[in-house]
Order: sequence, then structure tokens, then C-alpha cells
Amino acid sequence: MALAGALVLLATTAQLATAHFGIEYPTWRDNTLGSTANSNYSQWEYPCAGVPGTLGNRTDWPLTGGSLALDLHHDWTYIFINLGLGENVANFNYSLTDPFWNSTGNGTLCIPKVTLPANLPISDGSLGSLQIITLGEKGQSLYNCADITFRANVANLTEEECKTSPGVTYAPVVAAATTKSAGATAGVNTGVLSAVGLLTLLFVFGMSV
Repeated sequence: MALAGALVLLATTAQLATAHFGIEYPTWRDNTLGSTANSNYSQWEYPCAGVPGTLGNRTDWPLTGGSLALDLHHDWTYIFINLGLGENVANFNYSLTDPFWNSTGNGTLCIPKVTLPANLPISDGSLGSLQIITLGEKGQSLYNCADITFRANVANLTEEECKTSPGVTYAPVVAAATTKSAGATAGVNTGVLSAVGLLTLLFVFGMSV
């Protein structure tokens, strides 16, 4: 019960934060960022900022894994990328970040190719949705989704199209020594195992206690 109360407190405290994030590629379900955002939606709302998966904004994405570009507005953040299969996804049960990444810097983070799990039950024309979750330093969870169609004949973004902003880096938390970025080495924040971080992870994944 104490943990449940702490999670509620975290969710309430999160409303005080102002920084959000956007999906630049693939096309997100709808704009939930900035002054042009649809006011009907909120990035605080699980699982996809309140945006339904019926708007038709669906991007052809390579069958073996595609590019991902995010517009980040925190000095640092933890990023979770989940995949759900089907036309109207309710269960994002495949993790593509194993389990999450640490990113630093404000601006565009572009990943040339996001690796898919082995033996994923998909073929040309299969439908799916990407769920991106970011966690900030206060433990707040923000959500956005992008709907995709897997295609065998679609290429990843080119090097010219997939550019990461200067100073923006990322690294898998489980393998922090192996940094993937377009620039300087990224480190993992020492607060990753803090009490707030652990409580927030429980909140994100819906673990029962």
C-alpha cells in the first residue's frame, strides 16, 4: 500500500514538469508537443498520450527493423521503446531497448536502425505500433506512439536523413560502456537505481506488488 501511494505521488508530481518530447520518424499518431499540439491529448496519459490508433497516420517501416528519430527536450532522459503487433494495439509486449537507454542532450536523436527481437511473428504487410516512453530526472513518465506497417522493400533513413543533433548521445543502460551516438561518449546517470527511479520503473511496467 505504501508503494502504491508513492506511485500516485510520483504521478502527481510529474504534472509539474514542462519538458516533453516528440517523434520525428516514423510519423507519430498525432502531435502532442508544443503550441501546435492537439489539446485533446496529453503525454502523461498511458499508453499513447490518449491518441487513438485509428487516425490513419501509419508509416511503412522495414521488416528487419527501421529508423527512429526523437525530438528530446530534457537535459537527460531514459528511453523505453516497446512494440505491439496488430491493427489496434493494446499490448506493447516486445521491448526494443532491452530494457532502456540513457540519453543526454536536447535536440534530435536519430537511430539508423532499431533492432527487432529474433523470431518476431511478422511478414510483409504486418501491422504494429511503436510505444516510446521517456523518464525524466523527477521520475515523470511521458508517452507517444507511432503506427507502422512492416514492409520488405522499405529502406532505413539515409545518413543525410538520420542526423543526431550535436551533443545528443545515448547508451544502453545494461551496456553503458558501449556508446552509440553521433558525437561524444554518453554516460549513465548515477541516479538510475535511485528510489525514485525504481518506483517509476514499477509504474511504467505496471508490476504488481
